[in-house]
Amino acid sequence: MMLALDVGNSDITIGLYAEAEWRHVWRIPTITELPAMYFSMRLANQFLESGIRKEEIKVVGISSVVPELTQRLEEASSGLLNLKPIVLGPDIYKKLPLVILKPYEIGSDLVCNAMGAYTMFKRSCVVADFGTALTFTGVSNRGEIVGVSIAPGLRTAIKSLSQHTAKLFDVPLEMPSSVLGKGTTHAIQSGVLIGYEGMVMHMLKKFRLELDPDANAVATGGLCYAIPSLKSSFDVVDPRLTLEGLRLIVNHELNER
Repeated sequence: MMLALDVGNSDITIGLYAEAEWRHVWRIPTITELPAMYFSMRLANQFLESGIRKEEIKVVGISSVVPELTQRLEEASSGLLNLKPIVLGPDIYKKLPLVILKPYEIGSDLVCNAMGAYTMFKRSCVVADFGTALTFTGVSNRGEIVGVSIAPGLRTAIKSLSQHTAKLFDVPLEMPSSVLGKGTTHAIQSGVLIGYEGMVMHMLKKFRLELDPDANAVATGGLCYAIPSLKSSFDVVDPRLTLEGLRLIVNHELNER
């Protein structure tokens, strides 16, 4: 069984993979102030609630875009499981069947996305990751990550707008029935969700123009289902693509050793 930790800016996604499937996937908030002991206890509790014996876990992989937490999660998992985690980074990237132009700059989550999508299609593809940021990663037919585009994520955009209105309130992440906003909440939903609908379709078109007109498109991330009308724009919608890419990279690294 493999334990995968995908550390993002908003959430840490925890996955347990065994018998050719993700048997359990959990999310906990990313809080940089918490010590390693907290994460060790959270992992232990998750295993206990799910009936998982820690002795069943044989491999740990970590993808992190939050440097403050990387070492703490290494300590938490190694202390709990007595296993040295495989932490994604440039030394591992150079062994992959991917070409990464700037390995010291790119986020490990984007490398995982590219690995998952390229392994899936074996050809050019675009991955849209709906997370804290909305990212687009283009991969060529040769498996080269040729470029990335980054915009504020859906929840990030809504939060920014709602916090800067005269009256502070939360705006639900719900697709409005009309573009014509009848109040502040509706207007923000219209501008962000319907606006992002158009942006995503346009970005996919632009990526294909520069990459490959027939490039496959994959949507992933915690908010990949937030705009239902976009489903037809993608060949695959898979919220676990990043975890799957992490698993593939870890397996590749183990095979290289």
